Amino acid sequence: MEGLGLILLGPPGSGKGTQAELFENRLGLKKISTGDILRDAIRKGTELGKLAKEHINRGELVPDDVVVALVEEALKKTSDGYILDGFPRTIEQAKRLDRILEKLGKKLDAAVLFAVPDEEIIKRLSARRVCPKCHAVYNMVTKPPKRDEICDICGTPLVMRDDDKPETVRRRIEVYRRDTEPLVDFYRNRGLLVEVKAVGDPEEVFNFIIGALKK
Repeated sequence: MEGLGLILLGPPGSGKGTQAELFENRLGLKKISTGDILRDAIRKGTELGKLAKEHINRGELVPDDVVVALVEEALKKTSDGYILDGFPRTIEQAKRLDRILEKLGKKLDAAVLFAVPDEEIIKRLSARRVCPKCHAVYNMVTKPPKRDEICDICGTPLVMRDDDKPETVRRRIEVYRRDTEPLVDFYRNRGLLVEVKAVGDPEEVFNFIIGALKK
């Protein structure tokens, strides 16, 4: 299944990032995560990072022009397939992605929809912690550190991201329903949508996705 072009769709906290890493490590697909790109800019304190932080902390989307440019640059560097995590998030972004792929001579094979109940999402994200030094990610329920709230890798106290606080998570879900959920029909109408129940062990979800793609 090498060389695939995939989009991961689903609300925040549905497990897209975890699965993108599995696909990258096992199938060699290049993971392109807009969240990672933007957080890197935030950590570096660039002008883009400052702008992105304002929007993300309010549970809002970063302006299209910024995100599209970053994604196009990342796609230019891929040769053995790609997996997009966090993009597109709107119909307009999806249309701009079509133009980018056509220009670069790349194809899109499937859009994988992660189905997860809202309450499960709030539970997952409220339990997420990150290391401000080495950026390792933990979940206090499913992937806790060996010592409470301390990074296993570098020993730094873990923190909760502002956009993982329950009130912000609910706002992010509202934004997803309004702006991103229309992509489900957009890709279903093109015969590209693959829906999976993304609840359970990450390994099980990975196998569900592989099985669905083979069909």
